[in-house]
Amino acid sequence: MAIHVIAQKCGGCSLCLAACPYGAIAIVDKLAVINENCTLCGACVTACKFGAIWIEFVRKEDVDTSQYRGVWVVAEQHDGQLGNVSLELLGKGQELAQKLGVELAMAIVGHEVAHLAPVAGAHGARKVYLVQHPSLAQYRTGPYTDVMCGLINTYKPEVVLIGATNQGRDLASRIAARIGAGLTADCTGLDIDLDTRLLRQTRPAFGGNIMATILCRNARPQMATVRPRVMKKAEPVPGARPEVIEVPVTLEEKSIATRIVEVIKSTDGSVVNLQEADIIVSGGRGLKQPENFALIRELAQVLGGAVGASRATVDAGWIPAYHQVGQTGKTVQPKLYIACGISGAVQHLAGMQGSDIIVAINNDPSAPIFQVATYGIVGDLFAVVPALTKALKQELA
Repeated sequence: MAIHVIAQKCGGCSLCLAACPYGAIAIVDKLAVINENCTLCGACVTACKFGAIWIEFVRKEDVDTSQYRGVWVVAEQHDGQLGNVSLELLGKGQELAQKLGVELAMAIVGHEVAHLAPVAGAHGARKVYLVQHPSLAQYRTGPYTDVMCGLINTYKPEVVLIGATNQGRDLASRIAARIGAGLTADCTGLDIDLDTRLLRQTRPAFGGNIMATILCRNARPQMATVRPRVMKKAEPVPGARPEVIEVPVTLEEKSIATRIVEVIKSTDGSVVNLQEADIIVSGGRGLKQPENFALIRELAQVLGGAVGASRATVDAGWIPAYHQVGQTGKTVQPKLYIACGISGAVQHLAGMQGSDIIVAINNDPSAPIFQVATYGIVGDLFAVVPALTKALKQELA
C-alpha cells in the first residue's frame, strides 16, 4: 500500500490535517505533505473533498503474508466494561494463537479504559494495544475505523476477530473495506489449517441449511466477526499482566462527521440484552395475538429471565425487534431456554439450539422444536404457561 497526494488538486485546506489521528500530515506551501508517521489508515482520503489524496493498494495476490503475525481481538466496551463477546473471543483466540505459535493481543479503543488491560491479560491477552482519547469515549464509526485501520496497518496481525454485534458488524466491514482485507461475517466456528496457517472460518449459509467454511488465501489480515455466545470464555488467571502498548492519537471533533447528542437508556426494563441472559422465555405465533405476550413476560419475570421472540412475531409487529432470537436476530446460549408456541423454523433453531437446557411447549407433536428440546410439553400453551408460572411462584415464594 502507498499513499499519494495529487498536487494539482490539493489546495492546502487542512481538512486532512484535522482528520489524521496519527499526526502524519503537514501543510507546506498550500500542499498536504505526508510524513513517516503515516499508518495508511485512510482518514485523510475520506476527509478530502477534492479527491486530492488516494491510497494505492497492492494486488491481493501480491500481498506478502509473511509480514503478518499474531492473533488480535478487537475489544467492545461499554460503560467501562468489556463485553462478554470480547472475553469469549479471547478464549478462542488463545486456542488459535497456540496453534499458530504466535501471541494473542487485544486492541482496546476508548477513553479512560486503561483498567481494562489487566482484565484482557487475565483472560489470555499477552499484549494490549491501548488507544485513549475523549473523542473515542462512545463508539462512532468514523474515528474508530480510522484508529483501528492505523493500528492494523502498523502492527500487521494475521488474524483479527471482532464480535458480531451491532457495533462489531459496523466496524469490521468498514475496516475490511478500508484496508482491502477479507472478512467473513457471523462465524460460528473458527480453526487453523495447520498445513497452510489459514484461518478456517465457518458460518451458516442459505438460511442455515448448510455450513460454509471460508479461507482467505491472499489478503491480510484474515478478519472474522463471531456471534456472541458461541465461544466459551477461558477461565481467568488472576494476576496475569499483559504488555501494554499505548498508541497516542490526535482527534478533532470538527473533523468527525457524527456527534452523539444524548444517550437514552430504557428505564422500564423492556430493552434486554438477550445475549447476556442466563434464562430466556420466548414466544411465537402460537400466542395468536400480541396481548398474549403478557404470559411470556410474567413467566420470564418469575424466573428472572429475559423475553425472546420468533421472527414471525417481530415481523407481525407484536414485539420490538431487539427481542428476536434466530439467525436474523440474536444468537443466544442461555442456561435455560423456554420456547412457547414456536414451531422451530431452521432460522430460529440456528439462534438458540446451543442453549444448555431447552424446554418446548407446543400443541403440535411433530413441531421441529421438539427435535432439539431437552424437555417437550405437548399441550395448549394458554393452559401450560399459566400453570407453570403459578407453580414457580409457589415454589420460589
